[in-house]
Amino acid sequence: MSQTPTTTSRRELHARPDQEGQVTRLVIMGPQGAGKGTQAARLAEVFGIVPISTGDIFRANIAGKTELGQTAQEYTNKGELVPDEVTNAMVRDRLGQPDVKDGFILDGYPRNAAQVTELDQILADLGWELDGVIELTADRDELLARIAKRAEQEGREDDTEEAIARRLDIYAEQTAPLTSAYAERNLLVQVDGLGEIADVTERIVSSLATQLG
Repeated sequence: MSQTPTTTSRRELHARPDQEGQVTRLVIMGPQGAGKGTQAARLAEVFGIVPISTGDIFRANIAGKTELGQTAQEYTNKGELVPDEVTNAMVRDRLGQPDVKDGFILDGYPRNAAQVTELDQILADLGWELDGVIELTADRDELLARIAKRAEQEGREDDTEEAIARRLDIYAEQTAPLTSAYAERNLLVQVDGLGEIADVTERIVSSLATQLG
């Protein structure tokens, strides 16, 4: 990946020559309960870009009975994790669709080091680069309380305290270390994800203002 020119911001670098607007390509990360989906939707409105959730990609492929969707469902029906190669292919297909050309915010991908490498390759093949990676942070005890409350409200019996704690552990083990790699590229902004939704959005936009130029 080429280094960012010192005299040109990323947003200027990625501006479309036929428009005054600028293209913004973002990834949002964070543990379960940190509010990634909510903030991704709000940021999509702020920047005029497309929110892309890997969960939505999976559901769309399965509902559309695409080849990738059928393959993914074979694994989920057996209670197995969908292999990276299937997830990667779905993300590549989604990022190649026309509505994404003006920018996107990707939620739920990448989740591991191999997916970081694959995302780099997907973007390189499209002639794109990331502008920024947002990590929503939150106190573990606060997250446990927030998710438990949501599970109770939604009647989700599978969200036991042990299950929630395990998912947070998996995030810490597999996904959190990826932020170090993005920090080394000067792409990462870390924002407290707790508080009023509008306040969190404001903190993210403020942090990205410096990042994007």
